[in-house]
Amino acid sequence: MLKITISRMKALIIPTFSFSPMSKRAIPLASNFFSLASKSNLFSNLQNPVSYFPLKPSMISLPSNFPIQTRCVHSKSSLSSSSGEIHVIVGPMFAGKTTTLLHRVQAEINDGRNVAIIKSNKDNRYGLDSVVTHDGVKLPCCALPNLSSFKQSFGQDAYDQLDVIGIDEAQFFGDLYDFCREVADHDGKTVIVAGLDGDYLRRNFGSVLDIIPLADSVTKLSARCEICGKRAFFTLRKTEETQTELIGGADVYMPVCRQHYVSGQVAVEAARMVLESQKAQCGSCP
Repeated sequence: MLKITISRMKALIIPTFSFSPMSKRAIPLASNFFSLASKSNLFSNLQNPVSYFPLKPSMISLPSNFPIQTRCVHSKSSLSSSSGEIHVIVGPMFAGKTTTLLHRVQAEINDGRNVAIIKSNKDNRYGLDSVVTHDGVKLPCCALPNLSSFKQSFGQDAYDQLDVIGIDEAQFFGDLYDFCREVADHDGKTVIVAGLDGDYLRRNFGSVLDIIPLADSVTKLSARCEICGKRAFFTLRKTEETQTELIGGADVYMPVCRQHYVSGQVAVEAARMVLESQKAQCGSCP
């Protein structure tokens, strides 16, 4: 009869694993980190593109009272090179989406991770070489027409060294879903996305809502209603333009609560009808 001891049976049934602690220290960049990126037209608007990336704490223009998020948005599991993450920040205009994005980017930089920020080249209100909040806080960025061109424009070697990619004004990127899925699922990078979840008609704006099923976390921000001061979740357009994409600031948009969104829309529609009526009457005049 075959005799097997209890300890031997345990050894057969329960495999023995050995774990080694994973280092959180970022991999140092090679000296030619931006050798490919510096040759790209992506940085044609920057006087010294090599000095802009990777982002460092010393180059960030932050006021002394700027709140810094000390807890990184990634978990311990995300330290594995094979595991990426997607974090989405949404809300109406003037809710602090870009500010929140910069908070999280700052936390990642402080943690020693290599970061790049992308924004749409459609938004040139504050220039194309920086992401700028309404309060004037800014970070260098890459302005692109689409996200699919980022890897080629940035350079493969430089891209491989990145840990985190921030995307501002994400509603302007039609390829947002495919980019985020590939970068997080296949390339193991953390993606932090900030954008409008709805347009001035409270309808889906771009592809921001499409990436919610992909996200590890979703942050819904609110602003302050400019009429009553209550929490504002909607954006009211104050002008008569009707196209979905109309880039502007406080001269065009205002954050409002539900009550004043509804009443404001009625007022705006009435004003539009009056203007259209006046134009029609003027056109029929001899």
